[in-house]
Amino acid sequence: MSHAHGRGEDRRRLAIALVITLALLVAEVVGGILTGSLALAADGGHMASDAGALGLSLGAIWLAARPATTRRTFGFHRAEILAAFVNSIGLALIAGYIFWQAGSRFGSPPEVDTGPMLGIAVAGLAGNIVAVALLFDRRRHSLNMRSAFLHVIGDTVASFGVIAAGVAMAVTGEYIFDPLISVGIGVLILISSFRITWESTQVLLEATPPDIHVQDVQDEMLKVPRVGNVHDLHIWTVTSGFVSLSAHVETSGNGDTHEVLVNLRTMLARTFRIEHATLQLETRALHEELEACCGIDTKETLSHHALHHT
Repeated sequence: MSHAHGRGEDRRRLAIALVITLALLVAEVVGGILTGSLALAADGGHMASDAGALGLSLGAIWLAARPATTRRTFGFHRAEILAAFVNSIGLALIAGYIFWQAGSRFGSPPEVDTGPMLGIAVAGLAGNIVAVALLFDRRRHSLNMRSAFLHVIGDTVASFGVIAAGVAMAVTGEYIFDPLISVGIGVLILISSFRITWESTQVLLEATPPDIHVQDVQDEMLKVPRVGNVHDLHIWTVTSGFVSLSAHVETSGNGDTHEVLVNLRTMLARTFRIEHATLQLETRALHEELEACCGIDTKETLSHHALHHT
């Protein structure tokens, strides 16, 4: 499946999930107000953050599909990562609001109309399950899609919690279960928020992808025939699934270096799935000239980057 087709499929599924989420949002917020249930209203608040998150994700996919320009040579690929980061901050704010509301209810929990509350919660659970099914097999395609999927998963778990609270209140007559379940929902939201914040921040800081070790890449590059040294090696993520590499490669021997370049690019693509690589092939003579005129020590450069990227 092409990258463009994949984005189109992501966009279609996100749009359907957004429609479902908006419908559930209205039902749960209105239902929470009418029944007096904080848990239902909290789930509605989470739905509101999800609607915004899905909308941001859709917008990010549209931006990422725009072509590169002379001002933005990587295009708008980072828009997806920014959307994921904003989504995670939204999740944390929603969790804080739920904690605040639940804290004010623990001392004297108000009465809740459990019958309508349960009906709305069950409908919300059904809608969330449909949204989860839509996004499930797309969650590994990008951080943006994973953040949207986690939003929906959080809502699904929250719906189970609301149903459990409704049943407990209907059976025992104790309304303390309403703020109690709300706190549990808030904790789940906060966990999802932290994970996405961490992952998106690492991409924005251009950290080496967690599944790639720079020393391993250097070692494999040095095994390619006629490669004598590798320095100024950088590996970073532009957006989910788009890993870039740049390096200076010292070649040995005389003759055409085209074969060296082909072997390096092939190895990087097959072994590490790095298809966007910028390699500058140089000779030892060039390094000696740089050391003589500019004081550049290529061996120190190699050690420096190996230390800071592993």
